[in-house]
Amino acid sequence: MEARSRRRNAPSSANGSNGGHIGNGIYDVASGGDSDSRSAARTERKARRKQRVANARTRRRAGGRNNTAAMCLISTVIFLLYFLVCLVFFSNLSDSGDGEARGMRGLVKKTKEKLRRFRDKHRRGATITEEEGAIIDNNSNSNLDNSGSSNNNSNSNGNNLSQTTASGIPIGKWPVSIRDEEGMFEEIPHIGYAYMGKDVKMTVPRLWADDPVAIHQNKLMSRERALSIGTCVTPDPKTNSYTRGDECPPSERTIFVAIASYRDWQCRDTVTSILSTAAHPERVRVGVVDQIVDGIDGSCDVPHKPCKEDPDQPICLYKNQIDVFQMDAQLAVGPVFARHIGHRLYRGEYYAMQSDAHVTFTRGWDDDIVSQLEATGDEMAVLSTYLTDIVNSIDPMTGLSKRHTRPIMCNTEYEGGAQGKHLRHLSQPEGVPDIKGMPQLQPYWAAGYSFSRGHFVATVPYDMYQPMIFQGEEMSIGLRGFTVGYDYFAPERSVCFHSYAIGENSDARNKVPHFWEHAQDFRGAGVKAMKRLLGIVNMNPEVPRSEWDHSEEAKYGLGGARETSKFYDVIGIDVVNKTTQRHLCQFVHNKMHKMFMKNLRPDGMGIDYSKIDYKWVDPRPDDK
Repeated sequence: MEARSRRRNAPSSANGSNGGHIGNGIYDVASGGDSDSRSAARTERKARRKQRVANARTRRRAGGRNNTAAMCLISTVIFLLYFLVCLVFFSNLSDSGDGEARGMRGLVKKTKEKLRRFRDKHRRGATITEEEGAIIDNNSNSNLDNSGSSNNNSNSNGNNLSQTTASGIPIGKWPVSIRDEEGMFEEIPHIGYAYMGKDVKMTVPRLWADDPVAIHQNKLMSRERALSIGTCVTPDPKTNSYTRGDECPPSERTIFVAIASYRDWQCRDTVTSILSTAAHPERVRVGVVDQIVDGIDGSCDVPHKPCKEDPDQPICLYKNQIDVFQMDAQLAVGPVFARHIGHRLYRGEYYAMQSDAHVTFTRGWDDDIVSQLEATGDEMAVLSTYLTDIVNSIDPMTGLSKRHTRPIMCNTEYEGGAQGKHLRHLSQPEGVPDIKGMPQLQPYWAAGYSFSRGHFVATVPYDMYQPMIFQGEEMSIGLRGFTVGYDYFAPERSVCFHSYAIGENSDARNKVPHFWEHAQDFRGAGVKAMKRLLGIVNMNPEVPRSEWDHSEEAKYGLGGARETSKFYDVIGIDVVNKTTQRHLCQFVHNKMHKMFMKNLRPDGMGIDYSKIDYKWVDPRPDDK
C-alpha cells in the first residue's frame, strides 16, 4: 500500500538535520526552517496530496466496475447450473400412468401439439379479419378425415422447391404434396383488394418453377429441356431419378389434375370420378382450389360418408394424392385468380390436366388421353375443348363413352361490355372427327378442359394480376402458349363430360352460386385487369402502355418462340378494328391440320410457323 503524508512534529536528529523516514512507512515533515521554504514545501505537499487522492478515487471506481462484472458472471454461472439441473431432473421423469409424458419431455410434446393444432386450424381456410391489412392465411388444408386424424403423406419428400438442376429446372419427385412444404409458402397480395387500394395479403404455395423464363429462355425449348420436366411413378433403377423423360413407361407417367371450384356441391364427385375411373390412380394427383363458405358448403376432399364407415371410397383410399387449397368464398375474384393458385399446386408431374368442378370421367380415361396426346408426335401439343354435356354420354354399365362425336375449338368473335371489347369463344361445333387416329389441330385453347405435358403449366402459368375476369382468360392463355411454342388439338375421343345447367340438371346446377355474388366489393377491378390481359397479348394497341399494370410481366407474359402477330395474321384477327374473318371452322375442319402438321419439326418440338405463309380470309363475308 502506498504511504500517505500527514503533518507531524518529529524530533531533530543528532546531527541537526530536519527530515527523516519513520519505520512505520509514514513520511515525516520537518517543522523547522525559514517561512519561504516552509511555504513552498506546504504548496508542494498539497499538490502531491491532491494527486494521490485523485488516483485513489480512480482506482475505487475501476474496482467497482470490476466487481459488478464479476457478480454478473457469477450469477450467470449459477443460473446455468440451476437450469441444467432442472433439465436433467424433468427430462428423466417417468411417464404418468395414463401414458402421457411428464417433465420437460411432456412440456415439449404439449407445446408441439398445440402448435400443430393451431396450424391445422388456420390451414383449413382463409378468412378476412376485421382490420384492413390483415394477413389472410390461405394454406393448404390439413386433410383431416372425420375422425380428426391427420392424413399427411407418410412418404414425405421434404422441400422439393429448394433443389433445382443446373439448368434452373426444379428436380421432380414422387410422391409429392404441398403438405410436405410447410413453412415454404409465400405471401402475395390479394390482387382484387390491391386494385381497390386495400392491403390484404394471402399465404399461398410457391410456384414449382418460380421463373418460367428460366425454363423456356425466351425461345423455343430444346427437346432435352422439355424432357427434363415430368416425373415417373418409379425412379430410374440406375440413377434413382424420378425424371426419366420418354423412357418412363406411359402407364407410370404422373398426372396432375387442377380444379378450381366455387361453392360447387359436385366438386367431391368430380374428384371421386377422377380417382375411381383411372386405370392407374396411383399416378394421379389432384389439386383443388376450393372456394367455399365454411360451415355451409362441403369441402372437395370430404367424402359422402366418413372414412371410418366406408374406407374404400376413392377420396379415402387416395387421400394422400389430394391437395386442397381452401379459401373463403368472399375472397373469390373469378376463375383466373383461382386457377392461378391451382397452378401453384403443380409439382413437376409428367402431364397436367385442367377440369371444371362438375365433370364425370370415363373408365380408363388416363390411358386414353395419354395415348391420344402421344399420338400427335408433338411434344408441345395441348389437347383442349369445350366438353359435351353429360346426359346420355356414358354407359352406366361399362363406364365408357357412348359418343362418337367431339367438339372442336374454332368459333370466336369480339364482344363488348364494361371491361372493353375483347375476343371470346362462342358455342363450338361438334361432329365426327375429320382426322382419324390422332387429335385434330385447332387454333384455340379452352379453359374447361386441357391436357398437356407438365411443362405447359410451368411455362404458361395463369396470371395472378387478372381479378374479376371471366371472358378473355382463354385468349390470354392460348396466345401466351402459342408464343412459347405450343399447339392446340381437339381430342379425337372425349374422356369426360360436363354437367351443364340445362335439361335434367338445370334445377340442381342453377342452385350453385357464382363468384360475382361479391362483385360489388371489387367494382372496377375487372376493367384494370382486362387492360392488362389485352395489353400483354398485344390486342389493345389503342391503349397506352402506361394505362395498365406491368407487374411481373415477364413471368406472366409472352414467350419468344413465335409472335402474336403471326397468330392474328393466320387466323384472321384484326386487333385494330376489332374484327375477325368469320367462318373459320370451315378451314379448321378441312384444311388446317393437313396443311400445318406438315411443318411439325423433326424432333417433335411444335409446328414451325416460320414455314407457314397462310392467311384465312372469310369466303362468305356477306353470309350472316
